[in-house]
Amino acid sequence: QVQLVESGGGLVQAGDSLLLSCAASGRTFSSYEMGWFRQAPGKEREFVAAVSRNGDATYYGGSMKGRFTISRDNAKNTVYLRMIILKPEDTAVYYCAARPGSISLTGHSAQYIFWGQGTQVTVSS
Repeated sequence: QVQLVESGGGLVQAGDSLLLSCAASGRTFSSYEMGWFRQAPGKEREFVAAVSRNGDATYYGGSMKGRFTISRDNAKNTVYLRMIILKPEDTAVYYCAARPGSISLTGHSAQYIFWGQGTQVTVSS
């Protein structure tokens, strides 16, 4: 069982940067691949980024690559999402998620087992 708690969301202006954090409970954090997803009002949940168990591999959703960076610190049981040049269309609730490690990273939300409650990011124009 893994419990995930996101933090770092808030109201920012277009062009600003933001760092989201997701703290995980348990001693087996390093055995899980971690992902970030987001959901805007009235839209389906969207894949943002994923990181491998030891952090050496990453995978991004198409519109996020180049502006968002996922990383993790296994010593702190924490995964991060660094977002730069934020746009109003980045406004959403951002969720972190975990799934047991596998051969390849994935953006399919159904393959993630544990989810946090989400943190709201609002980008004003």
